[in-house]
Amino acid sequence: MYDYGKCVIGIAPTRRDQFKQSCKEEILRKIKELSQKYQIDLVTIDGITREGVLVYNDEIDKIVKHFNDHHVDAVFVPHANFGQEEAVAKLCAKMAKPVLLWGPRDAAPTGNTEEFFDRPTYDIQCGLFATGRALLSYGVPFTYIENCALDSPVLEKGFESFARTVCAARAMKGARVAQISVRPWQFLSVKYNESELLEKFGIEVVPIETTELQNEIERIQEFHRGDIQNEIALWNKNVDLSFTPADVQEKLAAVALGVKNLARINGCRVAAGECWKMLQNLYGVNACFVWGALTAEGLPVTCETDVLGAIGTGMMLGATRGQVTPFFADITVRHPTNDNGELLWHCGPFPYTLAKKGSALPPVLECRGQWEIAGGDVTLLRIGAQNGRYTLFADQAVGTDGPSTNGTYLWIETDNWPRWERKFVKGPYIHHVTGAHGKYQAVLHEALQYIGDIQPDWVD
Repeated sequence: MYDYGKCVIGIAPTRRDQFKQSCKEEILRKIKELSQKYQIDLVTIDGITREGVLVYNDEIDKIVKHFNDHHVDAVFVPHANFGQEEAVAKLCAKMAKPVLLWGPRDAAPTGNTEEFFDRPTYDIQCGLFATGRALLSYGVPFTYIENCALDSPVLEKGFESFARTVCAARAMKGARVAQISVRPWQFLSVKYNESELLEKFGIEVVPIETTELQNEIERIQEFHRGDIQNEIALWNKNVDLSFTPADVQEKLAAVALGVKNLARINGCRVAAGECWKMLQNLYGVNACFVWGALTAEGLPVTCETDVLGAIGTGMMLGATRGQVTPFFADITVRHPTNDNGELLWHCGPFPYTLAKKGSALPPVLECRGQWEIAGGDVTLLRIGAQNGRYTLFADQAVGTDGPSTNGTYLWIETDNWPRWERKFVKGPYIHHVTGAHGKYQAVLHEALQYIGDIQPDWVD
């Protein structure tokens, strides 16, 4: 399956041609340490340029080839002194990848006015201003970490967040989405423009007809009985299937394997599935639990053939670098006593890995999960589109207590629910959101500049 956590960063420290003194080695030592900590593959330019730094324009093409040969996802241009802004801008423009700009903080003046240079200095901050302006002139979007010390937590947090930004952008741009059957006819809200997705973001939607899925399921039922039992065994470690007859369990497992196979064959990293009639008519089962199980196992599947929802779920999974499983929810009902509370619910597709831990395994009833998921910090995301204008809403909430209910659910508390509600009603959003535990709003919005014609949006 698609690796949402993979991140390869090409690092090209830069120095001014006239300034020989630099802190390149100290920078590389620190960034290698951070890359190892956060499982980032780092590609240096040692041996590619004359000094292992970016200085001269005639070495840019060699760096571009080197980075492309190593399939880098982004470029990091730390300033080892003032830096060479022209070379940086030209390199980044040719790479057309996400760019990270940063340089370490120079030492303060010593107060010794007898010396013309009364501090050890590389003029790094000055160079950052120059490079920022050059990148803008060349039309290169970039992420910036403030000028800080090598051992500052600002650098560590910024570097790790940039990796998440890169993964979120890569997860959306150029994605292939499996559309399983057609939308329920009543759901005007999940309409989308397939041509615009391709033209604006390189996103391809792959239609998978009901008969195509049915043929794959029946092939699995005939020739892959062992795989079916293995899938059921995995589920039994996580949920209580005792209320689900054995023959129904086998049908659900065959469906899950069939969707996985077709997604793999078609190179799809996310899917949007019809869940009202298709499986009920074919096999007398509901899709809810299966869609959640597939999401838990690394292939996000959204309900009600919500293609934009699937794209957003993949992007959220990129922002978490595959470390946190997302869930796909309806915004349904306000909290009975907390005016800033709201119920995130769906009939049973929240991934079983998110269920609140208790003394017993969470049950599956009528092919639908029946559990509350864990609370804590939660980021919610929704892609909207209207008249060719695309926006991505992302904001943060926190789990809270509320009345128990059926299906899969989570009560959340927001800073101001009436404003959230107005935002979604006025649009261009609908009642579907993707959620993930943690705080990813800044990462998601930062990623948009690397994706294309889509603007950030939030409550205020």
